[in-house]
Amino acid sequence: MTGLQPPSLRLTELTSCGGCAAKLGADVLAEALAGLQANAGPPELIVGLDLPDDAAAFLVAPELAILGTVDFFPPLVDDPRAYGEIAAANALSDVFAMGGRVLFALSVAAFPEDLPRDSLVAILEGAAAKVREAGGTLAGGHTIRDPEPKFGLAVVGAAHPDHLLRKGGAGPRDVLLLTKRLGTGIVVSGQLQGRAAASDLAAAIDQMRTLNRAAGEVLVATGVRGATDVTGFGILGHGLEMARTSGTRFVLEAAALPALPGALDLIRAGVETDGAAHNRRFVAPALEVGSDVLPESVTLAHDPQTNGGLLAAVPPAGLEALEGALDAAGVPHWRIGRVEQDPNGRGSIALL
Repeated sequence: MTGLQPPSLRLTELTSCGGCAAKLGADVLAEALAGLQANAGPPELIVGLDLPDDAAAFLVAPELAILGTVDFFPPLVDDPRAYGEIAAANALSDVFAMGGRVLFALSVAAFPEDLPRDSLVAILEGAAAKVREAGGTLAGGHTIRDPEPKFGLAVVGAAHPDHLLRKGGAGPRDVLLLTKRLGTGIVVSGQLQGRAAASDLAAAIDQMRTLNRAAGEVLVATGVRGATDVTGFGILGHGLEMARTSGTRFVLEAAALPALPGALDLIRAGVETDGAAHNRRFVAPALEVGSDVLPESVTLAHDPQTNGGLLAAVPPAGLEALEGALDAAGVPHWRIGRVEQDPNGRGSIALL
């Protein structure tokens, strides 16, 4: 591990909530967007608010769609470079979750005027390095003054319109695969409370700044069409989004959910993020929890993730080929459940 020495200025002391745990709750957001979704936009806008997804997609040629997304949040770690890397990787993930490639990005930043110059430089350098790793360029941005620091990217990407990964691409009998462990919100919250081991935080940071580029490329190459990235709404919230958009029932196996080191112990000790409460309210009307599911598994499944893995719905016929390709690309993966028909066609989710 490098670049994780705590600086004299502790970024996390400047904010009350960091990372994707700071997202507006899915329950509140759904109500706010309800009126806008009726405005579908021009026919070239093939992915917009009418059927929201991880990024917008605009058709500019028969075989080319331009993707656009934006994501930013307050610090969740104290190391400035790691903060820049994580914020950038999280914003870039939406392009990979749509099956696209990154073209360029613009920084979106709000910093205190007295933020040390070396901290500002480290944040921007960390972000620029991640954009380069993603295959793009950090081409500019905008910065304002704010006593609470916030940083992220507006990202522009490209994809073939026929090969997009969509939330509505799941079908009955598909197998659900996840490409990163769960528990980033728990581990970060545990660290802020002085209860997480340094090695567990280091593992969480390594995962949060790991790009989803390879995973997205493998999903597209092997013909998968249903996927999303797991971020602030947790595995249950994002799984429910996919289930509703595809009109199916997602069944997650609680015992199969992979957890970051230390996450389950912290949950048993009473650690949970504020954002999890929003996630619980969002999924509750459509969620079935098995009677034998452990409470820590329920908390883990609601935990907001920062730059979490890709959740993919994979047809059984292509499962072995996909898993082999993920292994070859060095992408970890877990089978965590299945897709079933939903009796009412509105979409639901279960943790069994």
